[in-house]
Amino acid sequence: MTIGAILANKGHQVIGVTKDQTATQAVALLAEKRIGAVPVVADGRAVGVFSERDVVYALAREGKAALDRTVGELMTAPVVSVDAKETVIGALALMSRRRIRHLPVVEGEQLVGFVSIGDLVKYRIDRIEAEAEAMRSYIQQV
Repeated sequence: MTIGAILANKGHQVIGVTKDQTATQAVALLAEKRIGAVPVVADGRAVGVFSERDVVYALAREGKAALDRTVGELMTAPVVSVDAKETVIGALALMSRRRIRHLPVVEGEQLVGFVSIGDLVKYRIDRIEAEAEAMRSYIQQV
Protein backbone atom coordinates (compact mmCIF):
# COMPACT_ATOMS: atom_id res chain seq x y z
CA MET A 1 0.00 0.00 0.00
CA THR A 2 1.26 3.45 -0.87
CA ILE A 3 0.93 6.86 0.73
CA GLY A 4 -1.13 7.87 -2.31
CA ALA A 5 -3.71 5.20 -1.40
CA ILE A 6 -3.82 6.53 2.17
CA LEU A 7 -4.51 10.01 0.77
CA ALA A 8 -7.21 8.60 -1.50
CA ASN A 9 -9.07 7.48 1.65
CA LYS A 10 -8.08 10.37 3.91
CA GLY A 11 -8.33 13.12 1.34
CA HIS A 12 -5.85 15.54 -0.16
CA GLN A 13 -6.93 18.60 1.80
CA VAL A 14 -3.94 20.24 3.42
CA ILE A 15 -4.14 22.79 6.19
CA GLY A 16 -1.00 24.87 5.98
CA VAL A 17 0.58 28.13 7.05
CA THR A 18 2.97 30.59 5.46
CA LYS A 19 6.41 31.64 6.65
CA ASP A 20 5.26 35.17 7.50
CA GLN A 21 2.45 34.18 9.86
CA THR A 22 3.19 34.59 13.56
CA ALA A 23 3.71 31.64 15.83
CA THR A 24 0.62 32.79 17.74
CA GLN A 25 -1.48 32.50 14.58
CA ALA A 26 -0.09 29.06 13.79
CA VAL A 27 -0.61 27.84 17.36
CA ALA A 28 -4.23 29.03 17.22
CA LEU A 29 -4.69 27.01 14.02
CA LEU A 30 -3.16 23.90 15.58
CA ALA A 31 -5.49 24.25 18.56
CA GLU A 32 -8.58 24.99 16.46
CA LYS A 33 -8.01 21.99 14.17
CA ARG A 34 -6.72 19.78 17.01
CA ILE A 35 -3.62 18.82 15.04
CA GLY A 36 0.05 18.60 15.95
CA ALA A 37 1.72 20.09 12.89
CA VAL A 38 1.16 21.87 9.59
CA PRO A 39 3.27 22.21 6.50
CA VAL A 40 4.70 25.64 5.79
CA VAL A 41 3.71 26.38 2.20
CA ALA A 42 5.10 28.74 -0.44
CA ASP A 43 4.02 28.61 -4.09
CA GLY A 44 2.35 25.21 -3.58
CA ARG A 45 5.54 23.70 -2.15
CA ALA A 46 6.28 22.56 1.39
CA VAL A 47 9.25 24.60 2.61
CA GLY A 48 9.11 23.45 6.22
CA VAL A 49 6.93 21.98 8.94
CA PHE A 50 5.66 23.89 11.96
CA SER A 51 4.88 21.59 14.88
CA GLU A 52 4.16 21.50 18.58
CA ARG A 53 7.83 20.67 19.11
CA ASP A 54 8.89 23.88 17.38
CA VAL A 55 6.68 25.84 19.77
CA VAL A 56 7.98 24.06 22.86
CA TYR A 57 11.62 24.50 21.84
CA ALA A 58 11.09 28.20 21.08
CA LEU A 59 9.28 28.80 24.36
CA ALA A 60 12.08 27.07 26.27
CA ARG A 61 14.69 29.31 24.55
CA GLU A 62 12.88 32.65 24.48
CA GLY A 63 9.84 32.50 26.71
CA LYS A 64 6.55 33.99 25.58
CA ALA A 65 8.34 36.38 23.20
CA ALA A 66 8.77 33.39 20.89
CA LEU A 67 5.07 33.57 20.06
CA ASP A 68 5.65 36.91 18.31
CA ARG A 69 8.24 35.38 15.97
CA THR A 70 7.29 34.24 12.49
CA VAL A 71 6.65 30.66 11.51
CA GLY A 72 9.60 30.94 9.13
CA GLU A 73 11.91 31.67 12.06
CA LEU A 74 10.72 28.70 14.12
CA MET A 75 9.79 26.00 11.60
CA THR A 76 11.72 22.82 11.01
CA ALA A 77 13.52 23.01 7.67
CA PRO A 78 14.60 21.67 5.30
CA VAL A 79 11.44 19.67 4.97
CA VAL A 80 11.51 15.88 5.00
CA SER A 81 8.84 14.64 2.60
CA VAL A 82 7.72 11.55 0.73
CA ASP A 83 6.40 10.90 -2.74
CA ALA A 84 2.83 9.63 -3.06
CA LYS A 85 4.29 6.38 -4.45
CA GLU A 86 6.20 5.65 -1.22
CA THR A 87 5.05 2.57 0.66
CA VAL A 88 3.47 2.90 4.08
CA ILE A 89 6.26 0.79 5.59
CA GLY A 90 8.88 2.98 3.91
CA ALA A 91 7.26 6.14 5.27
CA LEU A 92 6.99 4.64 8.77
CA ALA A 93 10.67 3.68 8.64
CA LEU A 94 11.61 7.21 7.57
CA MET A 95 9.53 8.75 10.35
CA SER A 96 11.09 6.43 12.92
CA ARG A 97 14.63 7.03 11.67
CA ARG A 98 14.20 10.83 11.56
CA ARG A 99 12.09 10.94 14.76
CA ILE A 100 9.29 12.90 13.11
CA ARG A 101 5.53 12.45 13.27
CA HIS A 102 4.32 14.29 10.15
CA LEU A 103 5.27 14.11 6.49
CA PRO A 104 4.34 16.35 3.58
CA VAL A 105 3.45 14.28 0.53
CA VAL A 106 4.77 15.66 -2.75
CA GLU A 107 4.53 14.93 -6.43
CA GLY A 108 7.52 16.55 -8.07
CA GLU A 109 7.85 19.61 -5.87
CA GLN A 110 4.11 20.22 -5.43
CA LEU A 111 2.49 19.50 -2.07
CA VAL A 112 -0.38 17.03 -2.56
CA GLY A 113 -1.06 15.89 1.01
CA PHE A 114 0.10 15.64 4.60
CA VAL A 115 0.17 12.45 6.69
CA SER A 116 0.80 11.80 10.34
CA ILE A 117 2.21 8.74 12.00
CA GLY A 118 -1.30 8.23 13.37
CA ASP A 119 -2.68 7.97 9.81
CA LEU A 120 -0.12 5.31 8.94
CA VAL A 121 -0.51 3.33 12.16
CA LYS A 122 -4.30 3.37 11.72
CA TYR A 123 -3.88 1.94 8.23
CA ARG A 124 -1.57 -0.83 9.52
CA ILE A 125 -3.97 -1.74 12.35
CA ASP A 126 -6.96 -1.80 9.97
CA ARG A 127 -5.02 -4.03 7.60
CA ILE A 128 -3.98 -6.43 10.37
CA GLU A 129 -7.57 -6.63 11.64
CA ALA A 130 -8.87 -7.32 8.12
CA GLU A 131 -6.31 -10.09 7.64
CA ALA A 132 -7.20 -11.63 11.02
CA GLU A 133 -10.91 -11.56 10.11
CA ALA A 134 -10.18 -13.19 6.77
CA MET A 135 -8.24 -15.96 8.56
CA ARG A 136 -11.10 -16.50 11.04
CA SER A 137 -13.59 -16.75 8.19
CA TYR A 138 -11.36 -19.19 6.33
CA ILE A 139 -10.88 -21.37 9.41
CA GLN A 140 -14.64 -21.46 10.09
CA GLN A 141 -15.27 -22.65 6.53
CA VAL A 142 -12.80 -25.52 6.75
